[in-house]
Amino acid sequence: MTAGTAKLIGMDDSFEATADAFIEMAHRIVWASVASVDRLGRPRSRVLHPYWQRDGELGPGLVGVIATSPTPIKRTHLDAHPYLSVNYWATDHDTCTAECSAEWLFDDEIRVRVWDLFKEAPAPVGYDPAIVPPWAGGPTSDAFAVLRLTPWRLRVMPGTLMTAGQGELLTWRAPGAP
Repeated sequence: MTAGTAKLIGMDDSFEATADAFIEMAHRIVWASVASVDRLGRPRSRVLHPYWQRDGELGPGLVGVIATSPTPIKRTHLDAHPYLSVNYWATDHDTCTAECSAEWLFDDEIRVRVWDLFKEAPAPVGYDPAIVPPWAGGPTSDAFAVLRLTPWRLRVMPGTLMTAGQGELLTWRAPGAP
């Protein structure tokens, strides 16, 4: 690729390259707009803080976790449609998106593990979950739960692709995904 050119890639990018680029960008941006869909098919978004890991203690492949409160709205949406769209955006227009299946995890061991994962992770992704007032009771309180994310589609676009025509768009889709 020569200077001043963009590389647009189709849906056949390697999982490894796309997942690695996704994690790097997502963990640099940290906060994501996360959208779910209600029983009537209407979207609702919120800002959340996922943590992503490849082939690690969270499981094989790319797995994300969100430490969150299991509010009635979130639970109702995911009961009806167990999917989330997770979109990151930075002021330099770097963007990355994961389209995921989502699963609530309430097991105490997992909640403690994810709590510690966030607490021990380096900044800017790492933070002490105890700073969130509803979670003052710790990882096994009723106010704290984990959402496990399993992506079927990833998209990573450096802002320079849009602003200067330079960079590489990466898109991966799991085999058999729509």
